[in-house]
Amino acid sequence: MKKSLLIFFLLITTYLFGQQALNLIPKPVSLEKGTGTFIIDQSTVLLYNSADQELQSAAVFLKAHIKRVSGIDLKAGANGSRKIELVIAPLETIGREGYLLDIKPVSITMKANTKAGIIYGIQTLLQTLPAIRTNAPLQVPCMKITDYPRFQWRGMHLDVSRHFFGPELVKEYIDLLASYKMNRFHWHLVDDQGWRIEIKKYPDFTKTGAWRVDQNNLVWGVRPQAKPGEAATYGGYYTQEQVKDIISYAAERNVMVVPEIEMPGHVASAIASYSWLSCAQQPQLSLTGGNYNGISSNYCAGNDSVFHFLEDVLREVTNLFPSPYIHIGGDEVDKTPWKNCARCQARIKKEGLKNEEELQSYFIKRIGKFINSQHKKMIGWDEILEGGLAEDATVMSWRGEAGGIKAAKMKHDVIMTPDYPLYFDHYQAGPEGEPLAFGGMNSLKNVYNYEPVSKELTEAESKFVLGAQANLWTEFITKPEGIEYMVLPRMPALAEAVWTPKEGRSLSSFMSRIPHHYKRYEQLGLRYSAGNFAVAINPVIKDGKLFVELSNEIPGSTIVYTSDGNEPVVGSAAYTQPLLIEASMVLKASTVTDQQVRNVQASKQSFVIHKGVGKSITYVHQPSKFYPANGPNSLLDGIKGTAAPGKYWHGFSGDDLIATVDLGATVSLHRISLGCLQSYRSWIFLPQWVRFEVSVDGEHFTEIKTVNTPFDIHDNYLQYDFKVSLGNTSARFIRVTAKNNNCPPDHPGAGAPGWIFADELMID
Repeated sequence: MKKSLLIFFLLITTYLFGQQALNLIPKPVSLEKGTGTFIIDQSTVLLYNSADQELQSAAVFLKAHIKRVSGIDLKAGANGSRKIELVIAPLETIGREGYLLDIKPVSITMKANTKAGIIYGIQTLLQTLPAIRTNAPLQVPCMKITDYPRFQWRGMHLDVSRHFFGPELVKEYIDLLASYKMNRFHWHLVDDQGWRIEIKKYPDFTKTGAWRVDQNNLVWGVRPQAKPGEAATYGGYYTQEQVKDIISYAAERNVMVVPEIEMPGHVASAIASYSWLSCAQQPQLSLTGGNYNGISSNYCAGNDSVFHFLEDVLREVTNLFPSPYIHIGGDEVDKTPWKNCARCQARIKKEGLKNEEELQSYFIKRIGKFINSQHKKMIGWDEILEGGLAEDATVMSWRGEAGGIKAAKMKHDVIMTPDYPLYFDHYQAGPEGEPLAFGGMNSLKNVYNYEPVSKELTEAESKFVLGAQANLWTEFITKPEGIEYMVLPRMPALAEAVWTPKEGRSLSSFMSRIPHHYKRYEQLGLRYSAGNFAVAINPVIKDGKLFVELSNEIPGSTIVYTSDGNEPVVGSAAYTQPLLIEASMVLKASTVTDQQVRNVQASKQSFVIHKGVGKSITYVHQPSKFYPANGPNSLLDGIKGTAAPGKYWHGFSGDDLIATVDLGATVSLHRISLGCLQSYRSWIFLPQWVRFEVSVDGEHFTEIKTVNTPFDIHDNYLQYDFKVSLGNTSARFIRVTAKNNNCPPDHPGAGAPGWIFADELMID
């Protein structure tokens, strides 16, 4: 993102003339189109009560952006051929963030209960104007709008610990939020890899904890630990003056900045600065990216001095941030150090706690009481439910919705931010042709269709759902352009999902409006994903045969495809019905609109045909509902798993994978293999071993071989095929058993069930 493009984020949509279609995002509650246009020129005046400081602030905001796109300096006063009037007055039904906008040929009237509503009315007005400087008159279509948000929490998160981004980028990010009427900026300031906020009482946080060995030339997952003597030169931090400036900047745009000061885990950066904060109290090597095995990353829960220290930190934070909320993290705490720490064990005994889970609850509750004493509310990730929830705590549910549902039933406020579909560090298309992402697949369609209120909640319980938020973790994002790419256009999709009434949302309507935003992105040189142009290639088993269905999210488009290795063009075969796959091939597909292929890169899928494709398969333990891949036949659909966890992989948590295949008849078998994935930091491990068995009758099985994994459980990332040769064996049934792991003792999830990710079961 370039500073010169800052204006884009407030003037985000298409330049509308006359009666052109309105492409407002989020879609207003009510919009009535009028006739004609209002023209903003040198004779236009701005009316407002100058004695009202909030109105004056909103007027300055509007004037500044009109001047940037046109050079026109709106004058305050009643003398003018056309007027723009801003009014704060008591209004029923629209709430504190709602607004009324009435645009006629000679006047624009904007009314609201608060400055927040006026700002959102201005944002809607700005969406009808050009994003770049023009000498032409500014024409605004006549219309009448009544608008207000569905949810009070409409948030975006940004991780600046894994990779540091300076104040100007943060402001641009806030501008982007505000332009889509998002009102919460969750600022992830502390994690293992960097401490990013100045704490005046403890200067070593920014002297030591803000810096690490520069390994940006390496992909995050393969970055080694720092070696003794390596200089820590990469990083940065925000001074308290910079933080105040950013908070003020956000407030002008009705964006609340919510800081996250992580604890009790994910704090290697703090312990590198002050080693006595850990259980081990041992100095550690320079910070690094990626591999944190064996590095202290927990505060000692048995040391009262740690709590006094954190209270000092939180006093500075609560004094700095006007937000009523302080986020304390609370996720993924590796409890192994606590189990081996005399002070922590003494704390458990003294407080009558049952285990380390209750020790974590003790820690969170103690910190929560202090935060409450500072007249703030505590937010934590859903792990803060473990061992008992602190009074008045708000739960941010990221591991699916279960934690949020549980908290709402306990009458605690909840913010829904499930990793599926609201983790924006996951792929949104591809992964072919896409920048390397953390994994998973959260498409534009998935984001738009997200419903924050679960059907499991009663009407009364649903009132505790404050709203939703998307999270952008930055392990794989090193540059500002990467942030642009991962949030555009998923952010506007979420913005509409949390602003527009449920009954007013329409995916087809959104998809018809978003291409106008793409044109603007292109004009301004902003990176964005055209992932919704991508063609989904979906295998379907029918009558024991493999078919492929092709689909996209673009109304009125044509899908073209090839199976000969060539790229699809406008004249390639057009998809009309499911394709029968009878031989191994590489299928490529693209979207065509207006006689142009729209994909930057065609969707591509390799199919490998073998004797098991399309056959019947049964499981002793069903795959996780969060990792269903392509359904029950995913192990036999001719598609091998990719490097992206979650797209084609069946996931099994804790349970062993035990699958039996019925080939339908006794056949000659020569080879069998099962593809598996390991991603240590994602709690995914290769099976301890895989056993292959065959049978003629489905009841009496003969073991062919048990294949042990040849790799260490600590290896971060692996794809491996467990294979066995059968010579020339006849059988109808094949049973495969893959033995799961628990997370190893030095893992953040020590002792918790691990995952098996398995894909194609190749049978030849």
